[in-house]
Amino acid sequence: MTGPSPKLACRQIVASVDDKASGPSYSVISLSTALRSRGLDSGVLTVGWRAPEPGLQVFPQDFARVPVANQLMVSGRLARALETAAGQGAVLHGHGLWLMPNLYPARAARRCGVPLVVSPRGMLGEAALAFSANRKRLFWALAQRRALEAAACFHATALSEAEDIRRAGLTAPIAVIPNGIDIPDGVTVGGARTLLYLGRLHPKKGIDRLVAAWARVADQYPDWRLRIVGPSEIGCREGLERQVQDLHAPRVDFEGPLFGADRLAAYRAAGLFVLPTLNENFGMVVAEALAAGIPAISTKGAPWQRLADERCGWWVDHGVDAMAAALNAALALPDAERAAMGVRGRDWMAREFGWDGIASQMAEVYAWCLRQGDRPSCIVR
Repeated sequence: MTGPSPKLACRQIVASVDDKASGPSYSVISLSTALRSRGLDSGVLTVGWRAPEPGLQVFPQDFARVPVANQLMVSGRLARALETAAGQGAVLHGHGLWLMPNLYPARAARRCGVPLVVSPRGMLGEAALAFSANRKRLFWALAQRRALEAAACFHATALSEAEDIRRAGLTAPIAVIPNGIDIPDGVTVGGARTLLYLGRLHPKKGIDRLVAAWARVADQYPDWRLRIVGPSEIGCREGLERQVQDLHAPRVDFEGPLFGADRLAAYRAAGLFVLPTLNENFGMVVAEALAAGIPAISTKGAPWQRLADERCGWWVDHGVDAMAAALNAALALPDAERAAMGVRGRDWMAREFGWDGIASQMAEVYAWCLRQGDRPSCIVR
């Protein structure tokens, strides 16, 4: 296969990386960094207040104090910067939907005749579309659909997300490339008695079902605790705390978001990770847990069916019954078996989800869109 030109330029566009707890804040910046390490001219352009750093340009938001308008994250300076980059021949790669920074790349790509790649980041999933559904339908009709129709290629992190893209009526080719993950040094080995959920506290995450399942099984495992860690949205934490009280669920701890070394320490202090989500395009936290050597339970709302194949976790149906059964199966195992599952999960992450390989595949997609390379094998339809 003909490799991409070492001078190939690309720009990653994401509405915000201010929330370090969100998946795109990590994955978009890490992708760009990995692309630069392969010799590409890659940078991230975003809106917000985070301090700029090498490879990251942050533009101010217009109308920041104007109600409604400030929710759309309008930034004329970002729009102009994208036209400059596109005018210089850079491939534009947009991440996410429903905000003005998710429209600007399409306009710049059309005007300058450069390829546009779009990663919906799970925002076309059925459960995601159900939240603020009326607003999203209006935004789709007014602008979002036309912006997506400008894409030369879509990027999906799993086949399930590729199906979401097709259900939306979008016909451009789709590259299926998972998110990458950093592999920390060392592995957690057995003994921990903490069941961990780490991520946003939002209704789409299904944490209420995890709490209900825990309430059923907790008395059988008196030396285990449930730790729920992450930023609360739309009053979700308060609702979950009321549920814990109503169900008399024992040994449940709530904490705010964790970053960097504290986040890794949370994984390493856990014996089992759980993602009870209704819908995810990837589920970065599952990869993070596995990379830290922790076995995981994921609902079928996230594309982690290989947890069972790789013998490092459980991929279960939605609902309290299925979650309670999975918790029983996992918590009843000897420590040594859970530790062995964690080692297998870490090996899987290192083998298939390292950032260098992910960046290599994405670079091939960019080159193909520029007609500088053959059709990559990751293009599925």
